[in-house]
Amino acid sequence: MTTRWLASVVVFISSITAVDAARRVTIPEGTALRVRLDTTVASNTSRVEDQVHGHLVNAIVINGRTIVPANSRIVGTVIDADRSNRVKGRASLALRFNELTPRGDDETYRIRTTTWRRTAEATKGEDAVKIAAPAVGGAVIGALAGGKKGAAIGAGVGGGAGTAVVLSTRGKEVRLGRGSVLIVRLSQPLLVQ
Repeated sequence: MTTRWLASVVVFISSITAVDAARRVTIPEGTALRVRLDTTVASNTSRVEDQVHGHLVNAIVINGRTIVPANSRIVGTVIDADRSNRVKGRASLALRFNELTPRGDDETYRIRTTTWRRTAEATKGEDAVKIAAPAVGGAVIGALAGGKKGAAIGAGVGGGAGTAVVLSTRGKEVRLGRGSVLIVRLSQPLLVQ
């Protein structure tokens, strides 16, 4: 009787282990996550280690089975935020996500994603126009007032004014408003229940 009871206990424990193993799923490294931001982040207002909140746009589906539903909460941090400078240096912003809470679940999983990074567009073309337009205007006014010599002086004064404007203004910033969608990938596998 003791042997039969021991055998049934072993079978029962094995069945629990098998069911538990069947409920665990590994989401592979490289899985794409489309994240819709619930917070606004920007290169000129965000600081390193600021939290970033969002939710998954799409469910994570493996072998036709939804593992993590859409609208699951995801939290990350700002890992780099550099505002633009006046003369050199474009703005940049970088984020990484580290927590995932499936919708309808109390458990939060630690995750690691690839870094999402953006650098602001260069403003060289716009800067050239800001310098050239006043120079041309100064040349025209100078030519009307003093001929060739006046045109040269006017162009120099106008170009100098345009250069002063360029040197006193900052370049473009990187800004992601609430509702912006970005894509990151898991940089390591994630085991979920």
